[in-house]
Parts: sequence; structure tokens; C-alpha cells
Amino acid sequence: MIATPLMLTVHIPLTVRRRGGRKVVIAPDGTEAPVIATARIDSTLVKALARAFRWRRMLESGVVYTVGEIAVREKINKSYVSRVLRLTLLAPEIVEAILDGRYSGTQRTLAVPFPIEWDRQRHVVLGDTGWSN
Repeated sequence: MIATPLMLTVHIPLTVRRRGGRKVVIAPDGTEAPVIATARIDSTLVKALARAFRWRRMLESGVVYTVGEIAVREKINKSYVSRVLRLTLLAPEIVEAILDGRYSGTQRTLAVPFPIEWDRQRHVVLGDTGWSN
């Protein structure tokens, strides 16, 4: 005798509607299901961090010797290279927060001078822009 697997079908009456460009689940009683906030990773800031660490590695390994050489190779402004390279001085916790989507600031926020000391950075950078947990 061959055993057949039992199949169970569950029917949940709900509706999916668009509100402000987002999909919202409407429960059978007409209430909206709670929305769980997800981390929003700033891809521009992540890309800037990746560039910064790549450029720093190029400088440290002797592939290039100046910020000007990086600017010529990348066909971008020397001052932009300098500003982005500063991101390599961020405290590891701040870099991690950016990569995890827990940092609520932007690249523009980090363009202003920030302290070199990591303890002061945590206070100034994370204190002014805040964490989004």
C-alpha cells in the first residue's frame, strides 16, 4: 500500500492594496496589518565607503602615491577623492552601522569635518544624526 501525503490548504481572507506606492495588507476586519520597519541601507554611502577603502589600499600598497593620481585614474575631482578618503577614518562601529542600515545620516552628513578620535566621533557623528534601530 502506498501512503499518500496529506495536503492541508489554509485560506486566509485578506486584501493587498497600494497606499502611497507601498503594498499594505488589509485584514478581514478592515484594519491594516502593522508594518515592520526594515533597515534602509544607503547604497550611495556604502559605495563611497567601498571606494574610500579601495583608494586607501591603493595608497598603502604603492599602486598610487597621491590623491591626485587617484583622481586622474578615476577621472574625478581631487577634492572629492580627499573627502571620500576621510571615510576610512570613521570608527568601526560607525562603518558597521552604515553597512547594516542603522545609520540615519547621509554621505553629505559625513562631508563635514568630524573628530579623528573614535570616542568623540561616536558622540558627534552618531549623536547628531542618530541611530535608527
